[in-house]
Amino acid sequence: MAAHHLILLLLALIASSSSPAAFAADPNQLQDFCVADTNSNIIVNGFVCKDPNLVTENDFLYSGLNHPGNTANQLGSNVTLVFAQQFPGLNTLGVAGARLDFAAGGVNPPHTHPRASELLVVIKGTLYAGFVASNNKLYTKVLYEGDAFIFPQGLIHFQFNNGKSDAVAWASFGSQNPGRVDIANAVFGAKPPISKYLLEKSFQLDEKTVELLQAKLWITNS
Repeated sequence: MAAHHLILLLLALIASSSSPAAFAADPNQLQDFCVADTNSNIIVNGFVCKDPNLVTENDFLYSGLNHPGNTANQLGSNVTLVFAQQFPGLNTLGVAGARLDFAAGGVNPPHTHPRASELLVVIKGTLYAGFVASNNKLYTKVLYEGDAFIFPQGLIHFQFNNGKSDAVAWASFGSQNPGRVDIANAVFGAKPPISKYLLEKSFQLDEKTVELLQAKLWITNS
């Protein structure tokens, strides 16, 4: 009898772990909405809810996405985040977005989103975009206005404006806080720094090159 119960328990665990809910980036909401109280000092997984009696229509509105971001930087790009931190109405709803602006030749450098997949839609111009799968296969495509491209959760991906004029895109995420890890900044800009010897061996670089890379000011689009 005990063995029978154990088998049923294992089957239940397998079934629950294979259900879509188990793989959701964010937990399901338990109420209609939970507008984030970004002023609260209470630490939870996400944000504390604002008193529903104080919530207004403005909590569900985010304005300003019609204004281009400043691309006058060494990357030639800018990302305007619309995450729960910037848009409290998104809290617990499992979605977020971002406006991406690119000058000609601008890049959004290789990075990952550890907590969400990303759907990119090109609004203006052209972008060379791609991601690297876990088997090191590169998937790339030149995207034009109206094209959409998906970047699976956690995989390294990038965008590059290969056109001669500005480009604009919109990104949607399956989490209110997708997170972002810029590869170059994480490896060479970590604080405290990663061991030079480890980086030399890992990337087959000499000590001087590693020191040069670690001394750089790595800017990010996060």
